[in-house]
Amino acid sequence: MNSRSTQLKAIDRLLTIMEELREQCPWDKKQTLQTLRHLTIEETYELGDAILDNNLEEVKKELGDLLLHIVFYAKIGSETNDFDIADVANEICDKLIHRHPHIYGDVKVEDEEEVKRNWEKLKLKEGKKSVLEGVPKSLPALVKASRIQDKVAGVGFDWEEPQQVFEKVQEELAELQEEVDDANQDKIEAEFGDVLFSMINYARFLKVNPEDALERTNKKFIKRFQYLETKAKEMGKSLQDMTLAEMDVFWNQAKKEN
Repeated sequence: MNSRSTQLKAIDRLLTIMEELREQCPWDKKQTLQTLRHLTIEETYELGDAILDNNLEEVKKELGDLLLHIVFYAKIGSETNDFDIADVANEICDKLIHRHPHIYGDVKVEDEEEVKRNWEKLKLKEGKKSVLEGVPKSLPALVKASRIQDKVAGVGFDWEEPQQVFEKVQEELAELQEEVDDANQDKIEAEFGDVLFSMINYARFLKVNPEDALERTNKKFIKRFQYLETKAKEMGKSLQDMTLAEMDVFWNQAKKEN
């Protein structure tokens, strides 16, 4: 791999290119923190896709896109004298040192869970009023639920055994079925949310990332459905003209291949 000096030269090259683009490119000159925001979110999801696909070449490319955005934001910040890339880097360095007293201090820890608990305690000492303040409001609901559960578990608000969580899932499912039977749409939605929340919590105990798990299923479904579409086209039919039994034949074939 590249030496530290080569790595630093590459970062310096990127900073120089960013300065040139900001000065000379009509599009780059017009960008603001606000206009870049949605693009950054898009790039983050593209990185997530590459990681799920285990496509390391794409991971490298998408990391580059995200790094460009970080440099872009820092450049904009420097133009208003609010912060620059050095401030950004030093801020995270200082935070990492402060949040890892078991590495940079004399604190002793037994395992990963104790590290997480200490992390949350340190954040509260830094002035945060709630352990949940660090959960972004704009996160997708599924990811947000996972982060909420991680945060509260970090301060000891948690189940003791996976079986307890599974029993909670079953309890929530039963409550959902009661509301379905009563046909109360508002309560159905509320109980459905409780089921999802408990399932996401159970995933944590199983050491499964629910977002990744669901996306893997999405990708699998897409492959199988597109196989079905291809087979229908080969027969000169549209899906609308096929019976469910006919579609099931190809769906089962697709399951064997994907």
